[in-house]
Amino acid sequence: MRKPRHVRLTEPLVRENGELRPASWDEALARAAVGLRGVPPEAFGMFSCSKATNEMNYMAEKFSRVVMGSNNVDSCNRT
Repeated sequence: MRKPRHVRLTEPLVRENGELRPASWDEALARAAVGLRGVPPEAFGMFSCSKATNEMNYMAEKFSRVVMGSNNVDSCNRT
């Protein structure tokens, strides 16, 4: 039986001309920010995890509501 092969990334990758290439953290985060700015609030949703801390779930909610302008927040905490 073969063991699954896992590869841990050590640097961010960005897609350029259909190919992934290494990038700096600043470039990768800037590209992510540009991509998120283009998402309309009604198309954005956040799902948080009950295994995360209350603080992490609070930050996920704040990010969704304040930064993204979306009230589409849910978690499995209520089940």
